[in-house]
Amino acid sequence: MTHDKHPKATSARGLVVAIDGPAGAGKSTISTRLAENLGYLYVDTGAMYRAVACLVAQRRLNPDDEESLKKLCSDVRIDLVATAAGLKVYAMGEDVTQQIRTPEISKLTPLVAASPAVRAAMLLLQRQLGASGGVVLEGRDIGTVVFPEAQVKFFLSASAEERGRRRYTELQQKGINVDLHETIAAVRERDQADMNRTQAPLKQAADAVVVDSTRMTIDEVLVLMEDLVRAREKNQNKSGIPE
Repeated sequence: MTHDKHPKATSARGLVVAIDGPAGAGKSTISTRLAENLGYLYVDTGAMYRAVACLVAQRRLNPDDEESLKKLCSDVRIDLVATAAGLKVYAMGEDVTQQIRTPEISKLTPLVAASPAVRAAMLLLQRQLGASGGVVLEGRDIGTVVFPEAQVKFFLSASAEERGRRRYTELQQKGINVDLHETIAAVRERDQADMNRTQAPLKQAADAVVVDSTRMTIDEVLVLMEDLVRAREKNQNKSGIPE
């Protein structure tokens, strides 16, 4: 498993920013722009799990077959590459950027992510990527499992209805024809799967800043979060604590 195509070098004196929250909360959009504004590395951990789910689907593996998943993860390669058009996701060298957002993969991902073997493999890679600081990691268990010591933690959420509408619009814009009510129902199902799984369930960190974006614009959320991170940066630099 490798990640040898870093979009940019990590900041020499940057923080680890953890952004968690349920599906469709706007984490990817906000995290991408926040990392760009801060000059940080952006790591979409959800895309990593989706990429593994793509491989499971392509190879027709049973997501409940732990031995098969363990074998898959023994030599799996996931690459995240920043481009002018956005983040590109590769699984075993194949561009799966569009495929990972299809309803099929969205439904399969929580089943694959529940695998101890898959989580162990992804956890190792995610910790390696954030070890030097200057990174924004987004997912569902960054602040509780991957980086509980992160200097800044956010829990970004919105109502299930709003998140379903956002996902519906996103899929429609990509030419994927879906039903609005089914999309909202899928969001609720994903919430239940994420919260009830035995391996690192979706959970808000006790010290996370909660941001409910239901009635907020992307720019409003971004300003709020960026201001907080920059304030933490200043405080840490003044304290003289090494990064």
